[in-house]
Amino acid sequence: MAILTPTPSAPARAALADLGPLEQLRAGRLARRVPQLLVGLVLYGVSLALMVRSATGLAPWDVLHSGFIQHVPITLGQAVVLFSFVVLVAWVPLRERPGVATLANAVLVGLSADATMALLAEPGALAARVALMAGGIALCALSTALYIGAQFGRGPRDGLMTGLHRRTGLSIRAVRTGLEAAVVLIGIALGGAIGVGTIVFALTIGPLTQWMLPWCLVDLPEAGPEVAPEL
Repeated sequence: MAILTPTPSAPARAALADLGPLEQLRAGRLARRVPQLLVGLVLYGVSLALMVRSATGLAPWDVLHSGFIQHVPITLGQAVVLFSFVVLVAWVPLRERPGVATLANAVLVGLSADATMALLAEPGALAARVALMAGGIALCALSTALYIGAQFGRGPRDGLMTGLHRRTGLSIRAVRTGLEAAVVLIGIALGGAIGVGTIVFALTIGPLTQWMLPWCLVDLPEAGPEVAPEL
């Protein structure tokens, strides 16, 4: 997941705002923003499960999660939750400011992923597996645009990325690449699920989310300055 800037040709002129938790709740339009946030996070977990059941490889952070559960008696969704809170500890020295979405992301994505995997079996046909992979990537992009567009702040892993960007002066692209390379290498060492899906995800998730975000971004004209670093 990444924080992206709407393109100049986007159909909306809304901007991502840098708000604290109370400001996020006071910014209005809650009747749209809260359901959008919850739907986005639940669908993110569903997209993770689709990638798992495709058996074509997982997103970088999920390579780490899937490797970790080879050594401890927990589910993939529980690993997602656990690592979310581990990453939040790293926010402290980076002085990142959590939002409403931060804790919601940490819990709901993992729970949704486990629930979906309990209902969805791995198909045997290659065409079905490719369809699950493509659907998982597209749904991940949409769910990311929905939850970020709801203007309730960043998820744990996004916050780690932006925090390191601010502290090191490196570009968002460089920080994201470094983080994802590190977690993939650790995940591979632990026996994580890597494959062609991992590569396709890495190449397409940014552009897809960039394209979808303007349609999902809720306009909060009085919320404050834009904060949307380029990838």
